[in-house]
Amino acid sequence: MRTDVLLVEDNAGDVRLTQELFREVNALVDLHVACDGMEAMAFLRREGVYINAPRPDFILLDLNLPKMDGCEVLFQIKKDDSLKAIPVIVMSISDAKRDIERCYESQANCVLTKPVRIADFESMVKSINDFWVTKAKLPLEIVPQLSN
Repeated sequence: MRTDVLLVEDNAGDVRLTQELFREVNALVDLHVACDGMEAMAFLRREGVYINAPRPDFILLDLNLPKMDGCEVLFQIKKDDSLKAIPVIVMSISDAKRDIERCYESQANCVLTKPVRIADFESMVKSINDFWVTKAKLPLEIVPQLSN
């Protein structure tokens, strides 16, 4: 079964590396990319060119993004009834206690520190695949109920 993942990342090198590693680890992962927070929200809300975008099974979210930072993206996702059930894994080079606290206060499902070494990055992608794709039970699409 295919798994749709939205990667929200502005660093082209990290995007390429993540794409390559997921192709090697699990060819059934469809990795969609948004390069900034505004593009991520357009993708998730299926706006403009993203009208036919799939609902991601989970989101890999960088914390430091242009236009709308990762914390604001996370806040927008978790306040939206149609999106809040999507698991969000925050990935950041920061391991500052305050950044981690802010992510969990904003209801991140997981916070990971991005490794600097490629071998460690590969290990992280394998771990994400092992847990979030093969072990975790991910939510089905939840559509908010309309009030009568």
